[in-house]
Order: sequence, then structure tokens, then C-alpha cells
Amino acid sequence: MTGGEGEGTTLEYTPTWVVAGVCTVIVAISLAMERVLHFMGKTLKRKNQKPLFEALQKVKEELMLLGFISLLLTVFQNVISKICVPEDLTRHMLPCKLHEAIEEGESTASTTCGKHKVPLLSVEALHHLHIFIFVLAIVHVTFCVLTVLFGGLRIRQWKHWEDEIAKKNFDTRQVLKTKTVTDVHQHAFIKDHFLGIGKNSVLLGWLHSFAKQFYGSVTKADYVTLRLGFIMTHCRGNLKFNFHKYMIRALEDDFKKVVGISWYLWIFVVIFLLLNVNGWHTYFWIAFLPFVLLLAVGAKLEHVINQLANEVAEKHVAIEGDLVVTPSDEHFWFHRPRFILFLIHFILFQNSFEIAFFFWIWVQYGFDSCIMGQVRYIIPRLIIGVIIQVLCSYSTLPLYAIVTQMGTTFKKAIFDEHVQASLVGWAQKVKRKKGLKAAGNGSGQDSSHESSSVSIQMGAAFRKASMPEEIQPAAGSEGSK
Repeated sequence: MTGGEGEGTTLEYTPTWVVAGVCTVIVAISLAMERVLHFMGKTLKRKNQKPLFEALQKVKEELMLLGFISLLLTVFQNVISKICVPEDLTRHMLPCKLHEAIEEGESTASTTCGKHKVPLLSVEALHHLHIFIFVLAIVHVTFCVLTVLFGGLRIRQWKHWEDEIAKKNFDTRQVLKTKTVTDVHQHAFIKDHFLGIGKNSVLLGWLHSFAKQFYGSVTKADYVTLRLGFIMTHCRGNLKFNFHKYMIRALEDDFKKVVGISWYLWIFVVIFLLLNVNGWHTYFWIAFLPFVLLLAVGAKLEHVINQLANEVAEKHVAIEGDLVVTPSDEHFWFHRPRFILFLIHFILFQNSFEIAFFFWIWVQYGFDSCIMGQVRYIIPRLIIGVIIQVLCSYSTLPLYAIVTQMGTTFKKAIFDEHVQASLVGWAQKVKRKKGLKAAGNGSGQDSSHESSSVSIQMGAAFRKASMPEEIQPAAGSEGSK
């Protein structure tokens, strides 16, 4: 009645009610999950949450990739398990000591391969690897969602600062004509970030930045000053621009890039699996990598704020009007603010990898498994993982959301979705026109006229784009329209 010794009962001799029942449960769970994702997508589209909807689509892509990986592992597991290699090759770079695994290897070799040969990878090992990849993806997506959720809640606490600015009921032209002169060191932003001896001590400045990420990473003075610097650089003349709404939308736009597992992250997984050798304690030492990177990113973001304050304090003794900082890519690593997002993506994935690997070993092999290692290596890993998750949500992500706006350019989230679509449509229209005219050897005059017309339309769209982002002031303001 069996399909062979050691392989268990085949489908030919399995009761039909068992097959039907198992298929029903699996299909029901799959359809329920698909309906949940579909409902979430419809809800996000109904609420005009396009960035979050695109992030959900990214999650679906990851699930599709997992399904394809599962299919490959299932289809080729018998083929892989029948590949035999010399036994000596399998006695090096083992996760556990050889005497703990040799009996199992010899018993497997006796049934599948010839003398002095063993399978390249057993069916059971392939099944365990299959489960690990699935757990890793699920944990990564879950941790990313939790990080952005809790970080977003903290960022939304800044909304009352934006509302306070709206209640001032100021007139834009009048504010720009303000002639009040104040000592630069009287501003709270300068007091918090400019150290009198900091300009002569790079180390002291970095230590100050490193420490500040753990307490009051963004204060009201920081928010108001950075907001004004962004507006005066990119939206000059529209001091009622809703900077908080723009910042939230930009963060949601970045979320869809963080939630995915890029190709270079899969390379990291392969490298870790390669280096997980008995006695090396790779799983322990590698836990410090995201921790160190997270501290470096937080210190760098705080240092950017300090640099903005130092620029003003070193150049001016007194300031006429409000304190205005000058955003610049020069303050960021490689002059690329987007590089910070890449590091946060890697930090979240690596931390997810650590947690997923721990729970996978615990469930699959038990807490006392040789792969798990000793308790003195396990506890620090878990503590570091929790610290990374809390610090990233509480401090680093909010810092990223506001400080990366201090670059030379602004993000496309400054436009409403319909304006973004219009700009893309106009750009594509001009490109098609130029291509057709170049192919037909037409005169450049019409093409130039078309480009000028579209440029005028884009300029008008930019001015119009800022209007929905304005904070609605109290009744009676002259600039309310």
C-alpha cells in the first residue's frame, strides 16, 4: 500500500476524503487571504492612498515571488536530492559539529547514493529551507509595516505644530517684509544645535549628534525652522504650504520601496547561510551590523541639523526676520539624501532576518539545537533586535522623514496625484512630438513652440499644485484665497 519504504503512503492509497479535506482547507485559506488583500486595496484606493496602495502591490509581488520559489523547490526537490557528491565535500563548513550529523548523513547515503557518496541536499533539508524563506519574507513585511506604522504615529504628533502655524493667521507679504532684528544665538534652534566650540571640534559635534538621537530627536524649534527653510527654498512666497502633509505623503511614497526584498538583500541571505559555520557564531556577530548602522544613520541625520544651524550661526551675528536655513545635498553622504533610505531598508531587512532565523530554528529544531547556539549568544541577539525596532520607529524614521527634505531638490510628493499625472502626460507628449518630428525631418520651430507651451503649462501646474497643500488659516486672513 505504500509507494516505497521510507517515502510514506502515496496519493494512490490515500483516502479521498483526506485529499479533498486538505485541499479544501488550503484553497479556503488562500482565497481568504486573496480577498483580504483585495479589500485592503479597494479601501486604500477609495481613500486616495496611492502610495500605500502601491506598497500593497509590492507585498503581492513578494508573495508571488515566494510562490514561484516554493514551486521551484517543490518541483526540483527530488532531482536535487538525487544529486550525489563525494562524502568528503560535506564534512566542511557545517552548522553543527561533525559527530552530531555524521550518523544521519550515513543513514541517508545508504539509501540514495553509492559508497562514499551522499546527497547534495536531502528532501527534508529542502523542506526546512523552504519554510525559512517563507518565514523570512513574512517577518520582513510585518516588521516594515510596524516600523512605518509606529513611526508615522510619532510624525503625526507634529501636526499640532503645523496647526499652530496656521492659527497665526499671517499675511505672506507682510511676513516677508518683517524687519525685526534678533541675535542669532537667541533662537532656540541655534541654542539646541550650535555649540560654541563645536566648530573647532568635529568629534564633539558628532558626539552631540549621536547622543541627541536618543532624546528629543525633533523639537518644535527644529520642525518650525526646517519647515521654513524648505518653503523658502522650494515654495518661496507660499508660507502657508502644508509641510506636514507633504512629509507624510513622501514617507508613504518611500514605504513601497522599503517593504520589498531587493536582489541585493537576497545576496546577503545567501552569504549569511554560507558563513553560518559551527564555532564562528556568525548569527551573533552579524546582529551588531544593523545596530551599528542604525546608530550611524541617526547620528548623521542629527548632524545634518547641526550643520544647518552651524552655517547660520557662523555666518551671522544677528538675523533680520525669521531664522532660515539653506537645504543642500552637500550635508548628506555621497551628496545623496536617498542613500539614507537604502540603509534603512537594509537595517530593517537584516533585523527581520535575525528574528526570523531565531524563530525558525526554535520551531524547526528546538531551543537546544546546535544551530541555535549557547544562551549567552541568543539573549543579546534578541535584545539588540528589539532595540533596533524601537529606536528605528521612535527616532530614526521620524528623523529621516524631515531631515531628508533638507536636500537640494524636493520629492514628487510635493504635487498632488492628478498634477503628477498631468506632468508625466505632458512630458510624454513632448517626447513623442519631438520623436515624430525628428523622424520626419520636420522643422524645429513647431517642436520649440510645443516645448514652450508645455513649459508654461508645467509652471502653471506647479503654482496650482501648492494650493491644495496650503494650511487653511482662520477666517479673515487676506491670504486665505
